[in-house]
Amino acid sequence: MKSISAFTLLVKDYDEAIAYYTKTLGFVLVDDTKIDDKKRWVMIAPSKCSTTKILLARAANNDQEKFVGNQSGGRVLLFLEINEFDEDYANFKKRGVDFQEAPRHEEYGTVVVFKDIYGNKWDLIQMRHKGYGEL
Repeated sequence: MKSISAFTLLVKDYDEAIAYYTKTLGFVLVDDTKIDDKKRWVMIAPSKCSTTKILLARAANNDQEKFVGNQSGGRVLLFLEINEFDEDYANFKKRGVDFQEAPRHEEYGTVVVFKDIYGNKWDLIQMRHKGYGEL
């Protein structure tokens, strides 16, 4: 079996990113270890049982800073799958999540695009068929 255990998301500031992803989106902080005076190992996940984690990496130079918030060239970068669309959508709206459209119903499920604190686009999605897209 192969799986993606983690991926990197460039951020401007560790503490600002941790606060947004844990308080606004409700993610869990998995690890926050100081490596040196400038670098930390910060891992978050959508929930305690998530198998895929996100490494929040503070942009270390001007070249990396250019990509904070635009790591996918303006396309949706991340897909946050949920089980209770109406409830989660309402809770996210209350917490100030920046939705870019009204929810829509597609063949594969119910979805709405939002931007995170840095401008990365996410799909908040409830799949209609659990097997859709499985290999």
